[in-house]
Amino acid sequence: MPRLSVPTAGRLPSTLRVAASNPAVSKILNRLSRKALISLALDWLDEKTVANALPRLDQGQPDDEDDDAGELYPPCRSLEDARQLYQDMQEHNGSKRDVVSRIIEGDWSHGLTMYQLAMADLCYLDEHPSSQKWSAYEILPLQKPSTDTNDEQILRVDNLSLEVPQFHPATFLQRLQEHVLPDVKAHYHFHRLKDVPVLLLRIFVVESPYNSALSLASQGTDGQVSSLDSSRTIYLAFPDGSPALYMSKSQRTGAAALGEARSLHGIIVDGVPKALSRPRRRYTLKSSNLASRNLEALLGMKGAGRTNAAGGGWSIYAGEKQHETPLDTTLPTPPLSRESSASDANRKRQFPMGPSERAAKRAKIVAQGRFGNSAIVTDGKGVEKVEYVLRDPFPTLDTSENSENNVLGQAEDDSTGNRRRSQIDATLEQLAEDDGVSDDGQEPSGWAPSVKITLRGSHVFAGIRQLVEAGIVDGERMPGWMTGEESITVGVVRKGRLRAHRRPEA
Repeated sequence: MPRLSVPTAGRLPSTLRVAASNPAVSKILNRLSRKALISLALDWLDEKTVANALPRLDQGQPDDEDDDAGELYPPCRSLEDARQLYQDMQEHNGSKRDVVSRIIEGDWSHGLTMYQLAMADLCYLDEHPSSQKWSAYEILPLQKPSTDTNDEQILRVDNLSLEVPQFHPATFLQRLQEHVLPDVKAHYHFHRLKDVPVLLLRIFVVESPYNSALSLASQGTDGQVSSLDSSRTIYLAFPDGSPALYMSKSQRTGAAALGEARSLHGIIVDGVPKALSRPRRRYTLKSSNLASRNLEALLGMKGAGRTNAAGGGWSIYAGEKQHETPLDTTLPTPPLSRESSASDANRKRQFPMGPSERAAKRAKIVAQGRFGNSAIVTDGKGVEKVEYVLRDPFPTLDTSENSENNVLGQAEDDSTGNRRRSQIDATLEQLAEDDGVSDDGQEPSGWAPSVKITLRGSHVFAGIRQLVEAGIVDGERMPGWMTGEESITVGVVRKGRLRAHRRPEA
């Protein structure tokens, strides 16, 4: 009599097996390289993890000898033989197809567990760090609720608190599971990346009320149809010692609807701060308008280091060996200026510098002052895309006689430029606030063009720095948000300043 399965609120166990013939299994394994597949199989056979990844072994029954002889990949007699087999494959050359066939049709032909599939996914993430697009969120503490009233209070962010939430994996998963919908089941797996100081949590969700084998297959009109076709996978990255969280976009295995992916993303965003909260101490998540495929870039802008609020030219104050501070009365000299002044003092210049050489040298000094120690091509902290919307009204000139005379006499006032600058300041005073209304409550006058700036590349801000060094972009007049000092990738420019806004979730 088959075992009964009843709906439950528990999560999917790590020992739950997926049929080896499932297309999702071969898809996950074929993404990995041959070297990664062999290393992954050895990890499955390790003594610490073999309980959740038991292979098919030869039990030594005499009646099964004829059956084993007809198999393409006969099972090994012990775990030691299986380890030795994959170690020999690691030492010799071969094709990736042979390794995948050995895993699916041989040692794990009875199916791969959820634990093994999670390890394979995370192995691919280790091999391809830029395969996921991450969005950074800030974990902010809320004010403590008042004990004077019993009504539900709207708690606001406590900007004066410096408390960082305590993270315990087992307790966090137990509380997060309480906020998952009862008609879906999830499998959780923690993983520590090799070179990045973050703790990854892989959440694999299937649409089923059961946490048994029935959750991986549903009866269709033409037979068994796997529910993995509608599964979704989402990653959470917790940086060490930082009140921040990085969340990936929901990855769909099959043809899942876009609305379902957004719904899952909303459940995670709503459930994570509740899982981190405890009595009399609650937290909330706030989008930081920062998205990138590079975890190193996110750690540099929203991590535990000193570069969080020291982007662009402010990065000279974030050095570990330097102790300068913006409060000093004497500003530090850029490193490029110190090197050039020392070299000029030690040696005589035989030939004077020409105008082009002076302009190139000045451009490099300006770039060093505007970008500091950031935006270097080889620093490994490149942001691939930034999007800025300009909401400033188009500058207009006054048509009165006084203004016309001022424009005609502008050539005589080039030494000071006060009259031209006053016209720009008068235009900036009429710019709209975030709600589209000026400071005096009146609608802004003038025509406001719709301008959107999108920059793409492997390292956007390093590219801007190279343009400044080449003299193509005027580094002295360039706005600060072009240096990356705001540490956001999506924002609106008003009154010449970059202001973050809520980024629509994809």
